[in-house]
Formats: sequence, C-alpha cells, structure tokens
Amino acid sequence: MMTPAPSSIPFLYVAVKPQGGKRVGLRYARDESELAGALADSRLLLLRARRLPTWTGRAQTLTLKDQAALNEQLAALVGRGVPLVEALEVAESVVTPRAAPVVARLRERVSAGDSFADACRRSGAFDPVVATVYRSAEQSGALADATRRLARSARDRLAIASKVLTMMIYPAVVLAVGLIVTAVVLTQVVPRVAQTLRSAGGTLPWYTEAVLRFGEGLRDHGLTVAIVAGVVAVAALVLRRAVMGLAAGLARRAPIVGPVLLASDSARFFSIMAAMTRAGVPLADALSVATGAVAHPRLRAQLEDLGRGLVEGGVLADLIDRLDALPLATRRLLIAADRAGDLDSAFEGLAADLAADVDTKAQRAVGLLEPMLIVGVFIVIGGTLFSVMLPLVTMGSRIGGGV
Repeated sequence: MMTPAPSSIPFLYVAVKPQGGKRVGLRYARDESELAGALADSRLLLLRARRLPTWTGRAQTLTLKDQAALNEQLAALVGRGVPLVEALEVAESVVTPRAAPVVARLRERVSAGDSFADACRRSGAFDPVVATVYRSAEQSGALADATRRLARSARDRLAIASKVLTMMIYPAVVLAVGLIVTAVVLTQVVPRVAQTLRSAGGTLPWYTEAVLRFGEGLRDHGLTVAIVAGVVAVAALVLRRAVMGLAAGLARRAPIVGPVLLASDSARFFSIMAAMTRAGVPLADALSVATGAVAHPRLRAQLEDLGRGLVEGGVLADLIDRLDALPLATRRLLIAADRAGDLDSAFEGLAADLAADVDTKAQRAVGLLEPMLIVGVFIVIGGTLFSVMLPLVTMGSRIGGGV
C-alpha cells in the first residue's frame, strides 16, 4: 500500500484551545506551516512544534477498507445529488471509529471552502492516487463516478493483498510452530537425555555431543537468550521499514514467491491506472503516480523509463514493448489497445485478469511450500531427536546383550 503523504513527518505540538488552555498532541504534516493551517482548521493556535523521527508515530491514515467504505458512500449519495458536505457527514458513520475523525476534518474543510482534493491532501490521510483522481474529477464534474471507481479499485487491492497475506501467513505459522517445538526439545528433552548418556559413560558421537552442548547452553543461558531476542525484536520494530524492505527484496528473488509478488504489483498498477485514466487524469500524470505504488524494483524501473520516454515524446507502443517485466501477452494487448484508443478498458481488464492470476499463483505457491516446510521442520526436529536417541538405543542394546 502506498504511503498517504510521502513527505509528511510527525510533529509534537503545543496549541492553544479556543476556550483557553493548551493541548499537546502528535500530528503529521509536510512542514510547520501546513501543521499550523491544519490546527487552525480545528480551531487551535499553534504555539510550539518539534519535528520527531518518522518511527516515533504513525500517520492517521485511512486504510483501504475505510477508503472503500468512504468512496462507496460518496458515490451513492453524491451521485443522487446530495451535497458533498452532507455526504461526508453520513460517511462518518460507515467508516471505522479510528477513521471517523479524519472524515470529520474533511467535512469541516470542505464546509470552510476548500476543494475536496485540497482537503484530502492537507489531511495527509490519502495516497497521491486518490488526491489526483479527486482533483481531476472535481474539475470535470464527475466526482460520483470517480469515487465509484476508487471504491472498486480499493476493493480489488484489498483482495490482492489478502491473497498475498494468506500465502505468507501459512509458512510463517509452520515455521513458528517448528521453532517452538525445537526450542522445547532442546531445552527440556535434550538436557535430561544428556545426563543419562553421560552417567552411563562411553564416548558419544560428535553430532550428539554438539546437540547436547547446544541444548544445555540454551537452557543454562535462557534469560540471556530471551533478552537478546527481545532486543532484536525491538530493533526490528524500530527499523521495521528497513526489515520489511529487506524481507520483501528476498521474497521477490525467491523462485516460488517472486512471481506472485510481481503479479500482485502488476495487478495493483493496472487497477490504479484504470481508476485514474477513467477519471480523466492524463496518461503521463497517471503513469507517474501509479508507478509509485509499484514495489517490484525491476518493474518500477521499467515503468519509470516508460514515463520518461513518454514525456520526451517517445512512441507509446515502442515504449510498452520494452517492458519485459510484463508478460508478452500483456504488452501486446496494451499495444493493441493504444492503437484502438481504448487503454482505459485495457487497464481494467488487465487488473481483473492479473488479480485472478495472483490467486492462481498464490495457491500454487502454497501447494509447493507446504510439503517443503513440513519436510524441513521434520528434518530439524527429527535430526535433533535422532542425534540424542540413537546413543540411548545403542546403550540399551548393550545392556540387553550383557544381560
């Protein structure tokens, strides 16, 4: 999902209330001037503001689910002639409680004379795609149609994200269970077996000795291990953007998961392009904004090259043909649609087709990952148990033979 306002930063502010007294809070803005304006809209006078690191707070953004609910409500009401201010008042009741204050501020700004696009931009709660579509729709008088398309786009992106998340959750659960079972075996079972084996005397195989020492060390230094794990978890939380970026980069290079993520980014790109071009946004502008929603490095770099080539006067068909990150059939369809002057419909069709392709590839990936993970967990846990149980069996057979 795109960030609401890429240049927004968190500010800790002190402001004066209309009735006297002071309020301390956290709000996102591009600079202190925009922060002062946003507070003035809420009838607050800025006294002091301090810029904070981006990881200290989270912008009050609208989730895709809230954006879909908001746009569906606006499409239904504005399309029937209800004034925008009244439609926003109704929309407050259909979004989540966390998003209701954002919609309320939008209503206040529109009521004060701001355009809807400017109100959305100043709120910092919407990504550039939404703000650009709203601005174009207000200029053309097609706000109801634009909100309907944005709602459909948000629902499509939610469905794609859900499929990818489902694919990633299953491996995470299997790995977590495997790690927990392995930790229990190493800290509870292995040390007890170690006492029995060493009390019996004799020489243990090197791999058994290594597992025994590791299990005993894990048990004896459990507090230290827990503290280190906690520090790593906190560091990962603070640096979550870098960690998630690294994980996503590794996933894109994986032969099983990579094609799913590429199809997901492609589907999201065409869904955004469909919403923007249908709203009347020029192709070059729509391409520039939609490219920002693409996380796949190779596809994004090629789309940026296409955008630059288009601005420089290049032939769109030739530029599209260079997008080898997209399937050949997709490129040929886009070229044919460009010649027919019907790129809008092509974008919509490709978004739907690629969304279905994400579903197919995600199911195939889960089907391949499932046996691989099960075998991997079995090898780790089974190997640990085998290394400590084999000497026990050998010792038992010797005792039985001696008897």
